[in-house]
Amino acid sequence: MERIVKQSLLYDFYGELLTEHQRRIYEDVVFNDLSPSEIAEAHGISRQGVHEMVKRCDRILEEMESKLHLMEKNQKLRELAELILRRSEAADSPEKALEEVRQWASLLLEEL
Repeated sequence: MERIVKQSLLYDFYGELLTEHQRRIYEDVVFNDLSPSEIAEAHGISRQGVHEMVKRCDRILEEMESKLHLMEKNQKLRELAELILRRSEAADSPEKALEEVRQWASLLLEEL
């Protein structure tokens, strides 16, 4: 399950960098949960061709993440935003909470 989640996230960030043909096949495997036989028949390629295409797409998406780190940065930003939200909702000391929010906001800006 974790692999599919990661594939989906990578695709969300970098899927547009794949060719139309690669996107259709990758979507059939990852999102539509079709078997390699079904995909091969629908696209006029071999089952081995489907496997190779998925591996190639995975490699392309992973290489993009290793170069650009968009998924990693998005996760950090999400975590910081959640910290800010939780801290602002549990303000036992408004001054202390405000200082923490300022620090986290600075970290957010550094990530951007």
